[in-house]
Amino acid sequence: MGEPARAAVLVALADGRALAASTLAAEAGVAPSTLSGHLLRLVEGGLVNVEPSGRNRYYRLAGPQVAEAVEALARLAPARPVRSLRAGTHAQAIRAARTCYDHLAGRLGVALMDALVAQGLLRPEPESEAGPDPVVGAGRARRYVLTDHGHERLGRLGVDLGGSSGRPLIRYCLDWSEQRPHLGGALGAGMLKRLIDLGWVVAAERRVVRITEAGQASLGAELGVDVGALG
Repeated sequence: MGEPARAAVLVALADGRALAASTLAAEAGVAPSTLSGHLLRLVEGGLVNVEPSGRNRYYRLAGPQVAEAVEALARLAPARPVRSLRAGTHAQAIRAARTCYDHLAGRLGVALMDALVAQGLLRPEPESEAGPDPVVGAGRARRYVLTDHGHERLGRLGVDLGGSSGRPLIRYCLDWSEQRPHLGGALGAGMLKRLIDLGWVVAAERRVVRITEAGQASLGAELGVDVGALG
């Protein structure tokens, strides 16, 4: 994962899509012939799966746990230098709202998590014997549960509560740009899918998520997210 071209591939795949080798070569800035060796290493290491489709081969992260590892490493990595207005605009957008594999991250993802907790839809459980989260600090727990009130409210909103997915319903995922938790797991995936279906957010380029005009009002009215504070 530490090799720059392989790291670029993992970041490009972090929104859960399957991409062709040619697309990944462009993202990594290397020739397709060079990237083939990197892709082989990633597949052999269990980080990426390959999906044949006719004459083409598409690559996808092996699962959400790989995206979480990429997100965790991004918290430690130095910020990339901004060399153009376009790069600066994208950097701001990806910190405001983005996908982390199949759930929301960035300021919007953290604000959604905070709103669900504040309204009693999620409840933080007592901290484990390991002590408080060293990054988030005391007062926030590592584990959250969906309350009866949350089950009723989110079910009424049409969110898939992940009863048959086989994944943990709620997974603690520490946001690399905000240094605070956003909502992962099956519930996080279900929330993002439902927000897209409702037209409150749209997926844009390279993991960026944008709030629509309908979302500006509905995220606050229905979920208690203070959209105006997201910047």
